[in-house]
Amino acid sequence: MAGAENTIKVTQVRSSIGTMPKHRGTLRALGLRGIGQSNELPDRPEIRGMIARVPHLISVEEVGK
Repeated sequence: MAGAENTIKVTQVRSSIGTMPKHRGTLRALGLRGIGQSNELPDRPEIRGMIARVPHLISVEEVGK
């Protein structure tokens, strides 16, 4: 396993109420349930793809490891 993988911190900053069901599902897949909740995830292409679907609902910070 690669232990030197970078991580990113994803925080939900806007409500998912009124968004498309796919966007709500993407937030859940990122581990976010409500405004202000954060989750640290590995910086991988599949995670970056999910982030690209909901950039208007989240903020992203780089966390180096």
